Amino acid sequence: MNATVPFARMNGLGNEILVADMRGRDDRITPEAARALAARLETHFDQIMAIHDAVTDGTDAYIRIVNADGTEAQACGNGTRCVVQALGAQTGQREFLFQTRAGILEAREHEDGSISVDMGRPRFGWRDIPLSEEFADTRAIELQIGPIDAPVLHSPSVASMGNPHAVFWVSEDVWSYALDRFGPVLENHPLFPERCNISLAQVTGRGAMTIRTWERGVGLTRACGSAACAAAVCGARTGRTDRRVTVTVPGGDLLIEWREDDHVLMTGPAQWEWSGTLDPATGDHVRDRQEGAA
Repeated sequence: MNATVPFARMNGLGNEILVADMRGRDDRITPEAARALAARLETHFDQIMAIHDAVTDGTDAYIRIVNADGTEAQACGNGTRCVVQALGAQTGQREFLFQTRAGILEAREHEDGSISVDMGRPRFGWRDIPLSEEFADTRAIELQIGPIDAPVLHSPSVASMGNPHAVFWVSEDVWSYALDRFGPVLENHPLFPERCNISLAQVTGRGAMTIRTWERGVGLTRACGSAACAAAVCGARTGRTDRRVTVTVPGGDLLIEWREDDHVLMTGPAQWEWSGTLDPATGDHVRDRQEGAA
């Protein structure tokens, strides 16, 4: 077995993604390799999308998603768009069916280059998210940061998009909060047995909101597709927005539609940056010599 595999550095609205082709192999990208890649400026990433051979008939591939801290994630919408673009460039294929820990996802590249991913159905039951204690209504749960009589953040909506999300609704600019300080505390709060993605959301209209996200296992990120989906469905569920919303993240805009069949469709761009090879055991990598490079 070759020690190295081809990979591409890409991004989805600034969400830093490495797409690694692990097809034809039995091994995985190790947590040690992931942490080594994340520690280097050139290969720093939010998620690795490792493309493995399909394990279910009718699907195109199994996607294993690895966070910067070496843990595995269930879902990554921005990363899925990057996989679609990477495989589409290889094969000319436009429509894909991928399997992840969160389930089977349909994805399609449009003529304008934008990519839509069916992120599946949201789940709102406290056991499904999951939470460590029962809440009958997950549109607003009892959780706050700051003094009891004057909390800085409180009463988030919670949901699962295949991974757990808490959305704190704020009336001020999302940049006016110290999410880098609150994020780690909330991610690891005892209420979330599998940790949690933490977002601040400011609704700016029936069809628009702005969010910032502290991503589980990653930290502050320029874009988190599943967080945008969670914020959109929670916005509609609480009556703050319509079911079709433009969600502005630090890296740009995502169009989120919570369809009548309960599926959440996310549409946005993906961008290729450069390619190379990496060792899935150690994280050692070599960058390809690009055409026109000195």
